[in-house]
Amino acid sequence: SGPMIDARQARIAALRQALAERILVLDGAMGTMIQRARLADGDYRGGRFADWPRDLKGANDLLSLTRPDLIAAIHREYLEAGADIIETNTFNASAPSLADYGLEEFVTEINLESARIARRIADEVTAVDGRPRFVAGALGPTSRTSSLSPDVNDPGFRNTSFDLLRATYGTAARALIEGGADLLVVETIFDTLNAKAAFYAISEVFEELGLELPVIVSGTITDASGRTLSGQTVEAFWNSVRHVRPLAVGLNCALGAALMRPYIEELARVADTFVSCYPNAGLPN
Repeated sequence: SGPMIDARQARIAALRQALAERILVLDGAMGTMIQRARLADGDYRGGRFADWPRDLKGANDLLSLTRPDLIAAIHREYLEAGADIIETNTFNASAPSLADYGLEEFVTEINLESARIARRIADEVTAVDGRPRFVAGALGPTSRTSSLSPDVNDPGFRNTSFDLLRATYGTAARALIEGGADLLVVETIFDTLNAKAAFYAISEVFEELGLELPVIVSGTITDASGRTLSGQTVEAFWNSVRHVRPLAVGLNCALGAALMRPYIEELARVADTFVSCYPNAGLPN
């Protein structure tokens, strides 16, 4: 619809303007906030999934359908704490990750509803103080890796493919955009080939919809080697994603702020774009 698209274009312009003037604040972890609510399996099920044959406890993305009140409240808390950008509750809302619960068929609906919840709360908070708030559609890494074998005895084995990943990323991105996201975040990239499938899918969706949203690219350094899980240094990672012309490139997860700092410095030195930093407070149990 015209007005929705115009409003989004205005927000994207405001986002770029704000970035030129100051540091913007991202929200914090969704998972630990959900853990704080001490939910039972029944909370995840709601009425709709009461008879689902699999255990659903831990299916955090499903809460956008079964406990939208909780997800909305978490978004609101982050915005009221000063966040400029909130991420949708969609870190595992891809077919491979939702397959753990047999929920693959809900990729579109979960991404769509998650974006709608975040958009609604962002707009409500903006209406109070007039400061634009931005919704970032989160595209997580999936639970598969397209460039490494999960089987140590069979190095050539792959449990996914570029085309399978491209399909699920496209489905998710389309729904996030339709739900009102202002930008997309391809995050916790541990395998650059997965990320390339995401970027390819996103570019196809942009072309199909006739619009373009800013994209943030966020890798993850898995240990003190300073490399991603699939073996890239920070500089190599940047060189393999720079063709996307991201709004920002950065790191998230795995490392806390102190350990992450030298890698963020390195990215800031080599990247000709804004830099994002989304440290971990420590791995959840």
